[in-house]
Amino acid sequence: MPTRMHNEPLFDLFSYARRGPGQRVHLSKGEIEQIARTARRTPEVMVKVLPKGANSLGAAQRHFNYIGRKGELDIETDDGEKLRGEMVGDDLLDDWDLDLMAQRGKLDLGAPTAKQAPRLVHKVMFSMPAGTPPEKVLAAVRNFAREEFALKHRYAMALHTDEPHPHVHVVIKAVSDQGRRLNIRKATLREWREKFARHLRALGVPANATLRHVRGETCPRKSDGIYRASLRGESTHMRERAEAVARELRTGDLRVEPGKAKLVRTHNDVRRAWLAVSDILTQEKHAELAAQVRRYADQMPPPFTEKELLAARILEHARESLARERQVSR
Repeated sequence: MPTRMHNEPLFDLFSYARRGPGQRVHLSKGEIEQIARTARRTPEVMVKVLPKGANSLGAAQRHFNYIGRKGELDIETDDGEKLRGEMVGDDLLDDWDLDLMAQRGKLDLGAPTAKQAPRLVHKVMFSMPAGTPPEKVLAAVRNFAREEFALKHRYAMALHTDEPHPHVHVVIKAVSDQGRRLNIRKATLREWREKFARHLRALGVPANATLRHVRGETCPRKSDGIYRASLRGESTHMRERAEAVARELRTGDLRVEPGKAKLVRTHNDVRRAWLAVSDILTQEKHAELAAQVRRYADQMPPPFTEKELLAARILEHARESLARERQVSR
């Protein structure tokens, strides 16, 4: 069993840009290591909560069937068992007493403010970029879950390798054996990402966990449903967005989105903070890393909105089509 890992405070980039004139700031060993990982573009971990289908027995059973590929894959439980078969979902529902939780939730729905049944489970996905050893991803998630939930929340997991990026689906019972409900907030996810990355690094896998804006990423992430539909070419949302941008391009009037100014301010703040970190590293005799951080700040992508990125793709597609037509006409 792995030893419990020491949790350092999450790296706060902006605190370095806010320091006063002449103020001496000391970077800890852990902070320097995180700065180095980020400047070297170490692969970023992803932890995502799947939002739908978690507050009914039927939905929980369907998700167990999904992660176990209807009996084709192993589902590993919190006590180390590996279960396989079409009835695994039913067995886990029974073992976790989810039917009692569901019944209790129905009774609680008598309150006038209640809008929907409470969650029975949380569905969380842990993922790494393509090329990461799948068995290491599973081992890191196993160690994370044991450290975070053992003797508290029941959980089960399954490794998926049918997509380029290996990922592990974890189903967590929403109420602990002590009757405490698990609430997953943004701060919870940030902490889980950092812990997942640390467990990967302990297994020899390069992994980092930083906020998107700290890396200069500005385009908002889509919900899991929109993202998967866009990959299949079936996203009505993305198609409508693209058609609206194309109409504005045809009229020569691509309107700036209201959030553009804030995006630019955030981008400038992030760059200024990284340059401040570079200055601190120079003061502390880490000249090579200071130069890497400065290059990282200079190479951050421009702050484009989703609309601007769509416009750029449409124009690029139009240029490629025109080039093909000219090639054919020769």
